[in-house]
Amino acid sequence: MSSVEYIHYRGIDMPTEAHTMESLEYAQNFSVEDTDVFSVTYPKSGTAWMQEILPLLLNDGDLTPIQTIPNWDRAPWLEEKRLAVVVDQLKSPRALVTHFPYRLMPHSFHASKAKVIYVMRNPMDVMVSSYYFHQMAAFLQDPGTFEEFMDKFLEGRVLFGKWTDHVKGWRHTDLGDRIMYITYEEMVQDLPAALRRMSDFLGRKLSDEVIQKIAEHCSFKTMKTNNMSNFSLVPKIYMDSDKSPFLRKGVAGDWKNHFSSEQQAKFTSVIRKDLEKESFSLPWSLD
Repeated sequence: MSSVEYIHYRGIDMPTEAHTMESLEYAQNFSVEDTDVFSVTYPKSGTAWMQEILPLLLNDGDLTPIQTIPNWDRAPWLEEKRLAVVVDQLKSPRALVTHFPYRLMPHSFHASKAKVIYVMRNPMDVMVSSYYFHQMAAFLQDPGTFEEFMDKFLEGRVLFGKWTDHVKGWRHTDLGDRIMYITYEEMVQDLPAALRRMSDFLGRKLSDEVIQKIAEHCSFKTMKTNNMSNFSLVPKIYMDSDKSPFLRKGVAGDWKNHFSSEQQAKFTSVIRKDLEKESFSLPWSLD
């Protein structure tokens, strides 16, 4: 096993590269504004994509932020140490991202009118993406074999805990019309339609031309060539894109190339059991 240590905070593990006890306390005491917009994702569910989308939706399609500011500064993570550094440069309405489970959101968030877009992705694709990420990121523990990593994932012995716990927490909120749910798959299938839904939810009156322009700039192909978005600015000692690029495929259903039928059966039965008492159903078939 690798010698990489994680920070353990209120029941979940996070990498020490981006998180400290101070940054996590800073997040708990963060002063959320009514105009803030959060994109919430379980890791590897489209976070970098939303860091591209939100600033464009909130700035009427102005490309300046995505072409001049690295994504971790234009839509910073609530829980990471970078937030304290850039917070004063963020203009209202602020775009923020977080991997936090619902139970870790700060008190000021609940007291505010801040909005949330929760992006969910097929957990089998999440796991495959995470497996490759663990291979290229030096600040993450060695994932072991695909089978070993799958067991860890299903047991929640991975960063930010169990996928089903994350989804359940964010499905059972008292946020009412402050939260919108969308899937990574819907975004892959019809990005302009997904952007239209988001912009309506955020109360932005964007023309079809602007939506189209945003969709073009948020395509996987464009983002892969944008150094402000493709994580190529991260030194190789932290993330080695020769092992696996950060923006790897950006597709839905890649899990079919990785799971054996036995693995798939095991994975789906665990996920179904975890969710059997839930009132919501998953938007994809796991078969």
